[in-house]
Amino acid sequence: MIERAQITGCVLAGGQGSRMGGLDKGLQPFRGLPLAQHALQRLAPQVGALMLNANRNPERYAAFGVPVWPDAIEGFAGPLAGFAAGLAHCATPWLLTVPCDTPLFPADLAVRLAAAADAAGAALAYACTREDGRVLPQPAFCLMHASLLASLERYLAEGGRKITPWARAEGAAAAVFDRPGDDPTAFANANTPAELAALQAPPDTELPR
Repeated sequence: MIERAQITGCVLAGGQGSRMGGLDKGLQPFRGLPLAQHALQRLAPQVGALMLNANRNPERYAAFGVPVWPDAIEGFAGPLAGFAAGLAHCATPWLLTVPCDTPLFPADLAVRLAAAADAAGAALAYACTREDGRVLPQPAFCLMHASLLASLERYLAEGGRKITPWARAEGAAAAVFDRPGDDPTAFANANTPAELAALQAPPDTELPR
């Protein structure tokens, strides 16, 4: 059984924010806090330690009180580069990644990913949602064993950038978040200013177009 103390949580805030007009997404305000800080606070009760992956504004991120690690690969190589940065500095057996732009992720994310990994005897598990009968991967929400660093570094060195093919090659387990009571907006992300505004708006609020 994977215990909370065995997991380090890593908030991924290393992207370019191209759809956010080039702004650093992790520093955009959400309910009174920067998105990345909100994610750290939501993740903290679920894990034993915390870190953050960022490639810009390291001083501002350091003010959140957790270690900040940049990608080892130049050029904003995507979330897998953030995975690798987290694994390289992970002092626990497991690393759990969450993107900074999805601030309503489940409060039981770590428990359910750990249960999926345990049940499958897998070294990696990622979240999925269900929509119109289809299971949709949410692979940036990923629990992975620290021993996967070498495999991930090889995949990146070969030019791999997509999470799902690497995860499936490693025999990933899937945790589907479709139970009664699960929040249907839990994995909604804020890639654009409009999407961020929609997440912050009260239910049934009509936003300007």
